[in-house]
Amino acid sequence: MKISSYSGKLNRGLLAFLVAHAVVCCMSLTFVVQLYGYLGIFELDRSAIIRAALLVVLPVALSVVFAYRHFSFGYLASFYVYTIVLGYLWLIPFSRLDYDHTLTGLSALASLVGFLAPSLLTNWSTKPQISVSPGTLNRLLIAILATAVATLVAGTYYNFKLVGVAEIYRFRDQLDFPAPLRYAIGITLGALLPFAFACFVETRARIPAFAILLLILCFYPITLTKTTLFAPAWLTFLWLLSSYVQPRLTVILSLLAPVLLGVILALLVSTGTISQAQLIDYFGSVNFRMIAFPSISLDVYNDFFSQHAATHFCQISLVASYIGCPYSEQLGVILARNYPVGNMNASLLATEGIASVGSAFAPVSALLSGFILSIGNYTSKSLPARFIILSSGLLIQTLLNVPLSVLMVTNGAAVTFLLWYITPCLPLSQRRGEA
Repeated sequence: MKISSYSGKLNRGLLAFLVAHAVVCCMSLTFVVQLYGYLGIFELDRSAIIRAALLVVLPVALSVVFAYRHFSFGYLASFYVYTIVLGYLWLIPFSRLDYDHTLTGLSALASLVGFLAPSLLTNWSTKPQISVSPGTLNRLLIAILATAVATLVAGTYYNFKLVGVAEIYRFRDQLDFPAPLRYAIGITLGALLPFAFACFVETRARIPAFAILLLILCFYPITLTKTTLFAPAWLTFLWLLSSYVQPRLTVILSLLAPVLLGVILALLVSTGTISQAQLIDYFGSVNFRMIAFPSISLDVYNDFFSQHAATHFCQISLVASYIGCPYSEQLGVILARNYPVGNMNASLLATEGIASVGSAFAPVSALLSGFILSIGNYTSKSLPARFIILSSGLLIQTLLNVPLSVLMVTNGAAVTFLLWYITPCLPLSQRRGEA
């Protein structure tokens, strides 16, 4: 393993999309501040927009690295982490929370650099040739489907409520799965089914691919999460996008396109074309919950842990069993009592960073997290870009909202890395029909 220099030429077209992404995200966040100011966390001050623009100059300048580097899993993860930090720096001038914003802003920027260095620039050696045969891969897919069906049946036994999105919060806190089943559901949805979906897409087996999407949707009455409900639409979006657009642009558009649509809808509200209620249906789920919320969590975590003790990773039960923990409840529950944000789970930047070691040492945690996720670069080396994007499609969205430990274990990132490691390196589409 080594840290390589830039391996590609500057792609000016890609750079234009990167700038557009930054501009659209900042516009979206301004609408978020305006629409959700009632939360009391931030307040729209138009005079602060210039300060916000100055704060994002450095991360936007840093994003030029995405116009140089080749696609990898680390590229995908790094771009999503970049978007979180970009959003947080834009929101700082609008924050009503009283803590040292200068220190935390510098920490967030250093954390971004720390994460990007290993995840984006690490050049692993060639992947060993220990991949399974196509026939074994087919049997593995059958085993994955059987496991998914068994998990679905078991989950149905413990919970099955077919309710609308507006009602899920009435019942979700009542969910109580045994620990093995809880892990099985997370790994099935985060790793196994997306991997099978990607395999079927690459082998042009469209009917099985659509069957996988339907199977994922069947988990919604069990999990009662928006992520599960919209997962088939998200994977289909990534499928179409990655089929017609080159991989690096697919990564950028995977966030830019949904956010842009929300911004357009917000502008239509100002012209009276649509109502604010119609806007919130989409904007609340995508622009606010999916994109802005991970950045807002950095604001909330920085404020809370500027006044309270760090966890020293005791949110991980194994660590807590050795060193104890200053908190008897989950962080999300504690934060929900102190801030009007609900049960707030947060990304590795907030949980393994701010909460665990404080803002001053958060960049070190981000660096280590980048090294851990760069393992995905190694195990997916030589696999088709579209296959990597689709098989990690739900993981990468989860990365925005859960700690690294949860992503790796509960949501199955470690399982995905293992599956990539044993997947044949030649383009899967060349193997259709092989035994």
